[in-house]
Amino acid sequence: MKRYCFDLDGTVYRGKTGIPTAVAFIKQLQQAGNEPFYITNNSSKTREQLQEALRQIGIEAPLSHIYSSALSTASYVAQHFKKVRVIGSEGIWTALASQGVEVCEDQDVDALVMGIDRMITYEKLAEASLVVQRGAQLIGTNQDIRFPTETGFVPGNGSFVNLIANVAGVEPIYIGKPSPVMLEMIANEHGLHREELVMVGDNYDTDIMCGLRYGCTTVHVDTGVTPTAAVLTKEQKPDYIIADLSQLNINE
Repeated sequence: MKRYCFDLDGTVYRGKTGIPTAVAFIKQLQQAGNEPFYITNNSSKTREQLQEALRQIGIEAPLSHIYSSALSTASYVAQHFKKVRVIGSEGIWTALASQGVEVCEDQDVDALVMGIDRMITYEKLAEASLVVQRGAQLIGTNQDIRFPTETGFVPGNGSFVNLIANVAGVEPIYIGKPSPVMLEMIANEHGLHREELVMVGDNYDTDIMCGLRYGCTTVHVDTGVTPTAAVLTKEQKPDYIIADLSQLNINE
């Protein structure tokens, strides 16, 4: 049985609005006894908040099936750094705290961790640039340049991390998709093999590349960031390229 891993923004919902074909497909899977996984680069929300966002569009998801770039970033940071500064929202702060990472406001730290911060200011960006220039490793939870909302695209975390990187003249480390870390976590924690997993997403550069790098089945849906016409020009193509999830059979 194939086990599905869904990106969220642009694949399952746009902003607070569910994508009807995705919601229907996920419910089909659940009714067939095939509980899917949710894998998001959004670091702003905790697992519980992501669970509630899914509940608001009619999807009941177990916490253990929800994975975010905040969780994988916190795990990575805990293994490699002792003292960090953070720009981000509740999701990344909570994840770092759960890993016992020391977060402070010192000028000299081992790393600057950046997740999406919707209250970002010029002052925060300027201070972050100075901290990185003093030697802190720049770490981004994800490199999404933009993400879809109900009314159009808005800047993603990658836009802000790139700004800091350009000012400081450094190369950031990104943890979220297209890194296959979250898919590896799913496989390890649930006793699955890569041949069993299907990565479903709207963003070729993050979702699809994540699946391709991991070596599992990939499905691109034309409901978010990357249009089908652009995907068809890529050298490495997904296994399935569809308009939306009404075109995919759960038995495929």
